[in-house]
Amino acid sequence: MSNYHTPVMLEKCIEAMSLSQGKVFVDVTYGGGGHSAHILNNMSKDSKLYAFDQDAEARENKIADSRIVLIGQNFKYLKNYLRLYKATPVDSILADLGVSSHQFDKGERGFSTRFDGPLDMRMDKSKGQTAADLLNNIELQSLIDILRNYGELRNAFKSANAIIEYRTNKPLETTNDLKLALASCAPRGKENRYFAQVFQAVRIELNQELEALKSMLEQALDVLRPGGRLVVMSYHSLEDRLVKNFIKSGNFQGKIKKDFFGKAEVPFKHISRKPITADEQELKENPRSRSAKLRIAEKL
Repeated sequence: MSNYHTPVMLEKCIEAMSLSQGKVFVDVTYGGGGHSAHILNNMSKDSKLYAFDQDAEARENKIADSRIVLIGQNFKYLKNYLRLYKATPVDSILADLGVSSHQFDKGERGFSTRFDGPLDMRMDKSKGQTAADLLNNIELQSLIDILRNYGELRNAFKSANAIIEYRTNKPLETTNDLKLALASCAPRGKENRYFAQVFQAVRIELNQELEALKSMLEQALDVLRPGGRLVVMSYHSLEDRLVKNFIKSGNFQGKIKKDFFGKAEVPFKHISRKPITADEQELKENPRSRSAKLRIAEKL
């Protein structure tokens, strides 16, 4: 499991879940099973853990423990499957968002800018179009919007045009094809960051990651018991903004509603008012932890 993915802020996540305060827990991003294994080690023998992961490779890491149920689905189906297993309400939900180290390190998955491989980027390789399909067929304005909104690129128009121009001569098939298409658009000295932003934008659109996150958060509010914990770790500002606003207000705009008497109607109590970040030791040992932000809330 450790080779698959090194869990970020492991102890902080487990502490945040308050495992002594319940019997039913959920890990919506199973991955290599690192967080789940630690949850199992710290929860009681009569507790139950429900874990989700849509990636078939992650499900090969199934822990041999009768207390865990591993569900091979996207976490946007959280409520349906917990109801199927008669597991609601739950006491705590953990979400470690983003791409696992294993997915980044396998060039054939197409997530990383470091390796050449098929332009795939699907979280679930059994479903839907690939990143190549998307980029070879998308219209210019839609591509501009994706690069601007999900990659936060300043030169989204120029980048989108470069992709369209490249594919008129040769279809995009590999990650190197995409980098070649955009070589003239990468700011000098900031090439790595630029390509990471492009890959992020394409991946988010392809997998509908932000829509899935919104759906999961709304369902989490429904399935958590009063006093239950929501523990979410994000790795870029787009995810973190959604999580922050939802915890604050119960919606993704961050607008707090008030009742007839002017009292704020909020769904959660902040356990961590500001996001928790990795300590210096973890930053040295696990570079991926640099961008991680952990937010903890308790359902009112």
